[in-house]
Amino acid sequence: MQDSMVSNRFIIGIVAFGVSFGLTLVITWSFYSATFTGIITILATYCATFIVEKRRRNYELSILDSFHKRIKELENIQHGMTIEVSQLEAHHRALHSESNQLQHQIGDRRNQRDCLNRELSTFVLQKKQLESEVIHLQEELKNIEKSQEEANNSCNNIAAEKRRLELNCSVSKAEITQLHGKIGELLQEKQELENNLTLLHRLKPQLEEKLYDLRVQLQEFEGEEKKQKEILSSRNKEQEELEKNLKLLATQKAEEKKELENLKEQISLLEEERDLLQNQVWELLQQLENQNQQPLVMEAQEDTEAFPFADLMETVSIERTETTEKKSAELASYWTDLLQSLTKHEIQVLKVILEQDNTNAAIKKVAEENITMPSLLIDSINERAQDTIGELIISTSNDIPEIYQEYQQNIQNLIMMSEEMEHKQLSSNSN
Repeated sequence: MQDSMVSNRFIIGIVAFGVSFGLTLVITWSFYSATFTGIITILATYCATFIVEKRRRNYELSILDSFHKRIKELENIQHGMTIEVSQLEAHHRALHSESNQLQHQIGDRRNQRDCLNRELSTFVLQKKQLESEVIHLQEELKNIEKSQEEANNSCNNIAAEKRRLELNCSVSKAEITQLHGKIGELLQEKQELENNLTLLHRLKPQLEEKLYDLRVQLQEFEGEEKKQKEILSSRNKEQEELEKNLKLLATQKAEEKKELENLKEQISLLEEERDLLQNQVWELLQQLENQNQQPLVMEAQEDTEAFPFADLMETVSIERTETTEKKSAELASYWTDLLQSLTKHEIQVLKVILEQDNTNAAIKKVAEENITMPSLLIDSINERAQDTIGELIISTSNDIPEIYQEYQQNIQNLIMMSEEMEHKQLSSNSN
């Protein structure tokens, strides 16, 4: 038992060290901190197991103490019941002796009654003799009458005493019946006490059996705990394998994220280069517009003589520059700043939101083409607008994003300016 407990503690310490070492190594990538946390977790787990075992032993000792106290209480109750039974037996003996005394008194009274009856019979015989001798003893008649009166008085007294004795006898009989009832009740109580004692004697082995069963159950629980610990160890091993797989997946994911970041950086660099090229084209156009018109017209005439198609393209570009100048005059400077800060796909998103033709699907398509998300595109446009204009231009409160009413015309002009700038760039490239 002790060897199994020591082995279980050793297994718990190894598992706790392995889990804490692995988790801290995954989180911090520091071998020293991982070993330090593993040692701390081993100490914590051993302290926890020691406290749990101590609490379990205290609980078992408290249960055993409660059982011992219960047995002592039952023994005290049994001792008190035996004392009460002895007291009841002594009381029963006293009642039996009193009933015997009463029976002796009743016998004495019966003997006295028999004596009185005999005396009455003798008196009757004497009366008969006196009646027979009345003729002969007329002189003694008065004395005999007096004696007769006395005898009558004594007879009355005897009759009264007889009635009194009969009443006493009936009362004593009633008392005897009451005593018999009390004796029966006492015998019933005695029987109940004996039954309780027998039940207590029967319960005592049951309690002992319950104690034995509890000990057996404790052993079974310990066995189940061992099995659960083995299952936990197997699960921990599986968890470690899963963690290894997760680490591999995390490394793969990190590599993919790095690749995505590299692609995004390349895309951002390309966009910056495109923005720089657009700015350069814009500056070149402005410089061309600021130059003198006469040499440009002469060159245009020469070019038209040589290339009539180039003349047509030049006229188209002049018209577009005029429209762009008008629209740029209409727009404030910060809107031009916003136009320069926005990328091509962001302007395309603004155009989709203005047209309101299957907006969510179109925005999603633009986001997929540029390797991003629709919400990120809208947030980036709002951030650029916040930086340049100082306010948000797209409302995201509904399911379908919308441009605020007061900014729709400005956004429309901004989109037209961007399209004209693209046409200029294409015409310059063709030239």
